[in-house]
Amino acid sequence: MTLLVAAYLAGALTIVSPCILPVLPFVLARAGRPFLGGTLPFLAGLAAAFAGAATLAAVGGGWIVRVSEAGRLAALGLLGLFAVTLLSRRAAARLSAPLVRLGETIARIAGRGAPAGLVSSLCLGAATGLLWTPCAGPILGLVLTAAALNGPGPETVLLLAAYAAGAASSLALAVGIGGTLAAALRRRLGLGEQIRRIAGAVMLAALAGIALGLDAEVLAPLATARTIAAEETIAATLRLDATRAEPATGPYRSRLPVEGRLPNLDGAVHWLNGGPPSAEQLRGKVRLVHVWTSSCINCIRTLPYIRAWEARYREQGLAVIGVHAPEFAFERDIDTVARAVRRFAIRYPVALDNDFRIWRALRNTYWPALYIVDTDGRIRHHQFGEGGYLQAEAVIRDLLAEAAGRPAADGAVTTPLADGAETAPDLAQLRSAETYLGLDKAENFVSPEGLAGGTRTYSPAMPRLNAWSLSGTWEIGPEHARLGRAGGGIAYRFRARDLHLVIGPGAGPVRFRVTLDGRPPGADHGADIAPDGEGVATETRLYQLVRQSGVAAERTFEIRFQDPGVRAYAFTFG
Repeated sequence: MTLLVAAYLAGALTIVSPCILPVLPFVLARAGRPFLGGTLPFLAGLAAAFAGAATLAAVGGGWIVRVSEAGRLAALGLLGLFAVTLLSRRAAARLSAPLVRLGETIARIAGRGAPAGLVSSLCLGAATGLLWTPCAGPILGLVLTAAALNGPGPETVLLLAAYAAGAASSLALAVGIGGTLAAALRRRLGLGEQIRRIAGAVMLAALAGIALGLDAEVLAPLATARTIAAEETIAATLRLDATRAEPATGPYRSRLPVEGRLPNLDGAVHWLNGGPPSAEQLRGKVRLVHVWTSSCINCIRTLPYIRAWEARYREQGLAVIGVHAPEFAFERDIDTVARAVRRFAIRYPVALDNDFRIWRALRNTYWPALYIVDTDGRIRHHQFGEGGYLQAEAVIRDLLAEAAGRPAADGAVTTPLADGAETAPDLAQLRSAETYLGLDKAENFVSPEGLAGGTRTYSPAMPRLNAWSLSGTWEIGPEHARLGRAGGGIAYRFRARDLHLVIGPGAGPVRFRVTLDGRPPGADHGADIAPDGEGVATETRLYQLVRQSGVAAERTFEIRFQDPGVRAYAFTFG
């Protein structure tokens, strides 16, 4: 509801946007006609035609996420043509000519009727709406990009209709203001051209990202994050409360709010540990849906709680479902995820959401994310990121009590067993944050050559706190650095109890040696290396390389690889 209000307000503000100029003369021409019989039908027709044409475009954009590879390429091409129309008015005129001719035809047919007639005004409004649609490029660009990333649906249609209704409302006011407004708006025409071109360039960049497979990893989370943030801000401003559960029908009813419905989980490309769970298997069950990815340290540290809750509450009616949404390309590999599921002793069903369909349906933007769902399929609680375990378990117990029809009995809080990388972080001593080594997200690189794509030889440097350097011959790709020759290394200056590094071998296992301040780590070694710092990368995953046994002092970490081909993705800390 809040997004619809925001869309309506955005449409109402169109009156100060240059994209309103093409239709303003048609609107002002209605000033001398009766409002109910002339102006109102005209504006209704305009809004309906614009919303209809824009909806068709948005649905077409959804092909990107819904059809085969051939259809995907076709949809990308069509959206690319639209982006070109934003960059070039000449291209827009040629490509939108059929739509303009349709509007002109409707106008001519309607013009033969009574000038002030309701049907005539409605048709003239529809014709004007069709003429406006190609001009409202920035708005359509945003809608099409969002539909391509998140998939079209009823919400897209409603948002377009709300936007059109807002624009029609502001245009109704323009009828009474007259030509003074039109003259002021024409002075903004140059700015309108810039907005169109910027929108076209942004849309082309987004389409290029989608074509390269970055939509799931980068674009979708960013787009959805902005949408959710906007909705939450508006909700806070308007002081809108969450929907409450229906009145009690049994002896006990939870007072937890209803946050929405759990979407179906049929978007997974594969399931591990059985699945998908059937409706019969889930009937009467409280569901816990855990969105995670196998190399994410924050996700790994939530797993002990998920496993413990699943074991403790399974017989009471809790069904746990994992949704694995990959961050890195290697996490799309089924065998890689299957090994992670075995390594973490996960026994509940896990959906491989490689296409991010479940992620989008949940409107999720986080790793990890937890959704707790009642027996009727309604989401009653969520937790984004680590933490919130006491509250999450209380919600599980409350919804299980609701399903049983009686208040929950008192019981001890679950204390899971965790070691290695699964151990909770020491936040009091944590001064270092996740650092990516791929070109797309790399920061704080201090080798004198500077980080660049392709292969080059890097010189070691003494990094400051939270900075890093390379030594040896490395090939830098978008999401990882690959060692070309044996003997290369990575140095990082950090302050945290734990240091982890996501790495993967090349054609075979890769041997490496870790030092802290130039010496073997000894008692400060991580779970994946020996006290002398020796270790072997046999698969692509997160390796715990340092766990400081005392106070987490600022240290210089260095890892040297004795074999070529290793791929290094990201440092994380705890």
